[in-house]
Amino acid sequence: MTNTTAHPPLQVPARDIPVPSTPSVEAQTVLGTPVPSGATWTLADDKATIQAAIDAADQVAGTTGPLLSSIYGTADSGVPASVELIDAEGVPVYVATPEGLDPEDRNVYMFIHGSGIHGGGELARAGARMVAGGLGVRTWVVDFRMPPYHPFPANVDDCLTVYRYLLKDHNPEEIIIGGMSAGANVTLATILRARDEGLPLPAAAVANSPVADFTWSGDTMQTNAHIDVGYDREFLNDILSLIAGDHDRTDPYLSPIFGDYSKGFPPTILTAGTRDFLLSDTVRIHRKLREAGIEADLHVWEAAPHFMFMGMAPEDHERTAEVRRFIIHQWSKAKTNNLEGAK
Repeated sequence: MTNTTAHPPLQVPARDIPVPSTPSVEAQTVLGTPVPSGATWTLADDKATIQAAIDAADQVAGTTGPLLSSIYGTADSGVPASVELIDAEGVPVYVATPEGLDPEDRNVYMFIHGSGIHGGGELARAGARMVAGGLGVRTWVVDFRMPPYHPFPANVDDCLTVYRYLLKDHNPEEIIIGGMSAGANVTLATILRARDEGLPLPAAAVANSPVADFTWSGDTMQTNAHIDVGYDREFLNDILSLIAGDHDRTDPYLSPIFGDYSKGFPPTILTAGTRDFLLSDTVRIHRKLREAGIEADLHVWEAAPHFMFMGMAPEDHERTAEVRRFIIHQWSKAKTNNLEGAK
């Protein structure tokens, strides 16, 4: 999908884009090695063919740390975490508890994985361990339904079901919802819908490079095309089309950029990179939150593409550290506010 306006496009000369010297050496290595799309299906294929291709790709991701890191948006710290599978009103959830966590700690990080078509099943188990170990917090990874058999709104339906399930035994200030890429999209949409349905808001939100606009209107969808080494542009279009189906792409539960944040939204941290094709989506959501008076932190890494550096550079660990600082602070603040309100 290409956004068009009444104005003619800016013509720029063909040029080579050098790998910058400004990020870490590890980051430079990633930038100099474009990731192939790996696309083995098209929208013209039947659902069974598409699902078989997704399953095959998931098997590869399950044995490749960088690919798993990209789907789950965190660097693997190596901290051990136990994982159990639970049933949350029919939705599978992988609950990961890092080693040494205080047994009295009731905080839960409800995480929604990226890609939108990958990341479930055994990848969700491995991803839960990675996120919990990286952040040092109890993590619930939602194994939500995905295309080709379950396009939008199945993803948001499942995540809202899990949030309702959490609220049965947890206060909202004990819950933070976060996600990566398509998962950050569902994070924003789930909170908007929870609010609209009268549910209490979680303590905070984490949106790592969110897909915020399925109409592809953001500037960096164009300017960072072919510069973001993490994605093949045409394959991305197929993924978004598979997720959206025939649904109206301006629906705020599909494209959160069209949501009304003035009705309330929790404090949010947003992350992206200067080469990220979703940098515009990220900064536009940040501006919408700020304009609505919502606390919102924005962190942008030099030269980082959409999936940062796939867990292989110091910058990946920096982002994990920033997210951890944010969520720990928000839980502490929410607890303090709750105690003061009870007086």
